[in-house]
Formats: sequence, C-alpha cells, structure tokens
Amino acid sequence: MRWFAILLLASLVLSADAGAFELPKESQQVIVGISEGWNSSYVTLSFFERGGDGRWMETMPQWKGRLGRNGLAWGRGLHPVPKGVTMKREGDMRAPAGVFFIGGAWGYDEAIQKAPSLSYVRVTPRCLWFEDVNSPHYNRYLQLDHEPRSTAEKKAQMKQNDYAHSLKLFIAHNAYPNIQPGAGSSIFFHIWRGGGSKPTAGCTTMAEDKLRALIARIVPEKYPTYVLLPRAEYDRLRGGWKLP
Repeated sequence: MRWFAILLLASLVLSADAGAFELPKESQQVIVGISEGWNSSYVTLSFFERGGDGRWMETMPQWKGRLGRNGLAWGRGLHPVPKGVTMKREGDMRAPAGVFFIGGAWGYDEAIQKAPSLSYVRVTPRCLWFEDVNSPHYNRYLQLDHEPRSTAEKKAQMKQNDYAHSLKLFIAHNAYPNIQPGAGSSIFFHIWRGGGSKPTAGCTTMAEDKLRALIARIVPEKYPTYVLLPRAEYDRLRGGWKLP
C-alpha cells in the first residue's frame, strides 16, 4: 500500500544526519499544528501545499483542534530529538510533537471522499490496533481472518461504536518499521468529543467536517506530513527545518 511505502521512506529519513534535518523535499503537503505551549491541549491547524516555485501556500482556512490532556511531548518521527527532553510515552496523555508522515484512513462508512491512492479501510470487528506494550503487534494494525477470540484480540478491536472514532487518519508516530515498545501508540487525527470541549489521550481531534475536508485533500504521492509543535519551538525551528 502507498502509506506503507511512505513509512519505509520515513525510516530512511530517520537514518539521516540529525544536524542536517529539514522537511523532506518529497513532501508537497503539510499540516501544521501549533499549540501555545508544551502543556496546552489546544491547537490551531493549517494546511499548506508547495507550489511549482517551491513556495508554501496555505490552501485551507485555519481551524481549531484538541490535543492530549497533558499537552505535548517529543515524539518519534522524521525529526531529530533534542537531548534531555521529555519523550512521548504510552499512557502519558500527551500528543507527540515533531514531524510525521501521514498514513491511511479508517472509518465506519462504506466509502469516503478521498484521493484514489489513499488507503481506506472500513472498520469491522476484525480490525485490530494494538496498544499493549507487551504485544508483538504493538502499534500495528492487524486484520483477522476470524472473529476476535482471545482477550488480547478483543481488547485491540478498533470497532468501538464510538462517534469520535468513526473516522481516523493515521499519524506515523513511533511507526513501523521503527517501533519502540512503550513510546506511544495509536496516534490519529479523528473527530473531537463534546464539540471540542474535551482533550484527548494523545491524538489530534477536530470537527467532523474539518476532518473530512482534510482527508479529501490528502494525496499520498505528495508525501503529506504533519508538523506539530508549540509556537516557540515552531518559530525557533522554522527556518532550519524549512517549515511553511
């Protein structure tokens, strides 16, 4: 699948010299999320596309979202991580900060508006995503050829009959093939709760219409990325990392 190829490219970027990092030249679409600080659960989101002249153009009006209850911590993605910082961990209620590729979509609808090349999986009770740090499938998607039988399979079911999880877009934090057990799992864009009144456990959430509009614009061939940072960090890194 195309999103799998994107994650393989991510592994190559991770092996690059951390001091020479900049946004991958292959990336032609960027979602930028900016919070007011490391402990804020509120985020302002923007969508940029790179023009033929190489300049970034903001092609969607800015919109609001929510982050982890405890704010942000550095995640595992494309970016180098500063020494001595707080890292995202399983269960810390923080969203991963940094630069991440975006993978496929999952949802309850039979079909959604999307680019033909964007992977979309209609979620059934056989669709699993593992958050157990002791599982060999940690932070990986698995589709069973049978109804869930074991306790582990049932616990990992994506089907939750939960409106907030009825549409998701994967954020490749701590993703295959560079998964580190306990570093955080199951990070998505999905629909917010309570009209935006509630924070998350680590995902980035927004109104359903905003999420559908975002997914409709994502084109895997343009190697879309998500940049999530507190404002001060974004301003400090923007030039060197070639951010919009």
